[in-house]
Amino acid sequence: MVEGASRQLARRTSRRSFLARLGTALVGGMAFPLLPVERAGAEEARAPAPDETRLEGEAGDPSSCDYWRYCGIHGYLCQCCGGSPNTCPPGTEMSPVTWIGTCRNPGDGKEYVISYNDCCGASLCGRCLCTHTDGEQPVYQTFRNNDLLWCFDTKSRAVHCSVAVVAGLATKPA
Repeated sequence: MVEGASRQLARRTSRRSFLARLGTALVGGMAFPLLPVERAGAEEARAPAPDETRLEGEAGDPSSCDYWRYCGIHGYLCQCCGGSPNTCPPGTEMSPVTWIGTCRNPGDGKEYVISYNDCCGASLCGRCLCTHTDGEQPVYQTFRNNDLLWCFDTKSRAVHCSVAVVAGLATKPA
């Protein structure tokens, strides 16, 4: 069987093309660990400090899809599933891979960069489903697309709910 497969491969390809493909696979395989993915095991996700939970002048109901931070969220709100807008419920872990959006806080009129993380490790929460698409980009711009499964580099790939963490104040490009 091995001999037959080898002869079939030899009939379809030349030695040069075989060596070129082998070299590409080896170099590509060595570069794969260099891809920009934050590793969950490198640092434990920290819980936000109490003063990070709400911004000054922040108003609204965090369990409502109309809450300003959720302008780009797609999923079940952790606020309704035992967590908060910033923290995952007990028994789940926050995915270190995220999609981002920019939302305006009506309390102070400023734009903020929001990091949307899935909380992984339990079955779907099933409460407070929000499907906003503000600023969503096609799948080839994955960091701005909310339709993907974001439970990468976690113990479980099961999505439970999503959080909206304020990453910082948005600045205009120069």
